[in-house]
Amino acid sequence: MESDTELARAPYDPMPHGPQEVGVGPWAGPWPVGPGSEVYDEELLREGDRRNVVDRYRYWSMAAIVADLDTRRHDFHVAIENWQHDFNIGTIVRTANAFLAKEVHIVGNRRWNRRGAMVTDRYQHVRYHPDATALAAYLDEQGVALWGVDNLPGSLHLESAELPRSVCFLLGQEGPGLSPAARDACTATFSIAQFGSTRSINASVAGAVAMHAWVRAHADFTEAWRG
Repeated sequence: MESDTELARAPYDPMPHGPQEVGVGPWAGPWPVGPGSEVYDEELLREGDRRNVVDRYRYWSMAAIVADLDTRRHDFHVAIENWQHDFNIGTIVRTANAFLAKEVHIVGNRRWNRRGAMVTDRYQHVRYHPDATALAAYLDEQGVALWGVDNLPGSLHLESAELPRSVCFLLGQEGPGLSPAARDACTATFSIAQFGSTRSINASVAGAVAMHAWVRAHADFTEAWRG
């Protein structure tokens, strides 16, 4: 039988399981000194670190975190067309950060809603291109293949494709999918297998599926963070 207190408590206030606060409080004891201490942020040491970062980066400055990530980034990129201020972009950036993409590319409009990124755009390299042709030219200079991800007629199966190590997954605008110019710029287009009644899945979900396909094929899982 539940008590009156348990019945009155909302399921999210406080959380019934796990720590009630994210992160750590002020640094306990003498502050770090000597070689390696340059990564720490004095304000975070003094005030505590409540950011949504893994324990490896507690008390580190943002610049130090980005510098460390740059030594470990994977060889895949992800791009999305942005002709109508697509709300999926923030989520795609956040997922790209989680899977440690080399770069995120936004094709078309430079303005996008950063709320969904949950500040992960600060740790991720984001490039802008006026159109898919410019994106393809940039990637070609880097030796990166451009693969479209869309359930178009004639698309190949992503599940059975042999993913190159250096690849950029290009996603279309939510709804219309890849533009004709984007399709022409891609080496090929690949679809994600679906089995239900809807004809498409959310663009950010498709991006996550494609990025994880690369991770399964090429990533070193000994370096993965697991909560």
